[in-house]
Amino acid sequence: MMMTPEIVRAIAIAVRDAGGRALLVGGCVRDELLGLEPKDHDVEVFGVPADRLRGILEGVGRVEAVGESFAVYKVGGVDVSLPRRESKTGRGHKGFAVTGDPDLSIEEAARRRDFTINAISRDPLNRQILDPFNGGSDLEARRLRIVDPRTFADDSLRVLRALQFVARFELTVDDATRALLREIPLDDLPPERVWGEVEKLLLLAPRPSLGFALALDLGVVDRLWPEFKALVGVPQEPEWHPEGDVWVHTLMVIDQARQRIAGLDRGPALAIMLGAITHDFGKPMTTAVIDGRIRSPGHEEAGVAPAASFLDRLNVHSFGGFDVRHAVLGLVAHHLKPSAFKKAQTPVSDGAFRRLAQKVDLELLALLARADCHGRTGHFDCSAMDWFLDRARAIGVEHAAPAPLVLGRHLIALGVAPGPQMGTMLKRIYEKQLDGEIRTVDEGLAAAAALLRGS
Repeated sequence: MMMTPEIVRAIAIAVRDAGGRALLVGGCVRDELLGLEPKDHDVEVFGVPADRLRGILEGVGRVEAVGESFAVYKVGGVDVSLPRRESKTGRGHKGFAVTGDPDLSIEEAARRRDFTINAISRDPLNRQILDPFNGGSDLEARRLRIVDPRTFADDSLRVLRALQFVARFELTVDDATRALLREIPLDDLPPERVWGEVEKLLLLAPRPSLGFALALDLGVVDRLWPEFKALVGVPQEPEWHPEGDVWVHTLMVIDQARQRIAGLDRGPALAIMLGAITHDFGKPMTTAVIDGRIRSPGHEEAGVAPAASFLDRLNVHSFGGFDVRHAVLGLVAHHLKPSAFKKAQTPVSDGAFRRLAQKVDLELLALLARADCHGRTGHFDCSAMDWFLDRARAIGVEHAAPAPLVLGRHLIALGVAPGPQMGTMLKRIYEKQLDGEIRTVDEGLAAAAALLRGS
């Protein structure tokens, strides 16, 4: 059993001394029962009036108000709240009236939770487990089951939460829950809420494919991501894709990509995962039988537009200063390049690597291409990606093309006025730099002088 953080025990003692009871609730209890280290802790306080709660907490540490109107506070990184009553007042995630009610019973408070595995609480002082809806049994059976079918559909985001829970904890969905999940409309969900659950699915689940397979079964893919749904049933040449259609292949690539993002920052990790989802979005419109073989010529470039549409639905742009959208579209457009460069009959020049690095991060490209290669059944030679990355690193362009050596200020010093002529000269000089003909500023200036003499 995990150790209870001291701040949680201090809160529980302060509440007990004031005549109430503080319980750990939600995901932290679930994770502890699964033997996982909780990322955060949530505490519900019973039996203490709202107007007294803040004062009690201030005796423990610095208090930040998160939702003071219904008594939600943060103390030492722990979220503390009264049990809440929620009543539906309209559509969408803001269509609720929420009030804190310290007199709710533990069972009533747990009833507002989504799934039974999240409706378990624990007393941090005596470690007593309180489980009115048998969530512990569901955890042991690896089963996902709703708490209250009468109120579950009040928040449609719970459908997407089901996807990431199934994938993160490898659960099966019980029949009654599955039936209800299929019926809940999703048209009231704003992109940011959808993205929040998709990101958890992509980054927290060891096998995100489990969540996406469930999404297809529940009709979520049909309703939210038509570009993704288009992959279902698109055939592939069995010699190269014995696993089946493009949908099946894509799910395998997603899981392969997930195995390869450890150590990456959030932005690049998301780019790889989203690239895995979208890399073959061009196949539905390019796949044909040609000379008796199933082929998808030009599917890389054809996939850019539907990939952009998919990213628009999720409102994906930059995270932490990293342009995820740009990175994903580059990965889609060029995901076959590592293999193509290796197999080229004429050796690919360093200049070709430098030019490709202008369009996409080559290290991320090699990583996605490796996931694409391994995202199949059967045995295939995927060594091209190692060769490709070794070449990119040897040239020093694994993350970006080289910065121009010659800039506008250099040409001004040679007497070139700003304008079209300068732009043309800078472009021609940089092309020579990409080809390896120019390696220093002095060589660049000599090339500029030669251009001026020729003009």
